[in-house]
Amino acid sequence: MGAFPSGVTVITTPGADGPVGFTCQSFYSVSIEPPLISFSIARTSKSLPSVRASGQVVVNFLSRQQRHLSTQFARSGTDKWRDVSWSPAPWNGAPVLDGVIGWVAAQIEREIEAGDHLIFLARVGELQTDPASEPLVFHRGVYRELDYVI
Repeated sequence: MGAFPSGVTVITTPGADGPVGFTCQSFYSVSIEPPLISFSIARTSKSLPSVRASGQVVVNFLSRQQRHLSTQFARSGTDKWRDVSWSPAPWNGAPVLDGVIGWVAAQIEREIEAGDHLIFLARVGELQTDPASEPLVFHRGVYRELDYVI
């Protein structure tokens, strides 16, 4: 599956002891009407209980300058939020990371079992993008930069 290039996101949610987040490449838009998105999370993820308990998430689209955040939020057992600036999404209070190229605030509507992962279907409540920023892309195990053609 590494042959398929993808954008890199960090999914965030409010947790009982502070914000919770994890790096996620399995995100996509499902429907425009109603506005639905989907993302997957490993059954073994330490973030899973917080995602389930809150039901509120923000999908943060990382910019190419945020490679360090992709790595930081992918690690387990570390302080993922060290030196991370963020603010709560007005719609649901989940963390929006500073400097992202866009974000989607959503409420989880459904959980679907899928092998060693769970797929979450969530209804979009609010979103924002920064058209001036460029995305962080992951392909064949390395980060890539897009070469824009005008």
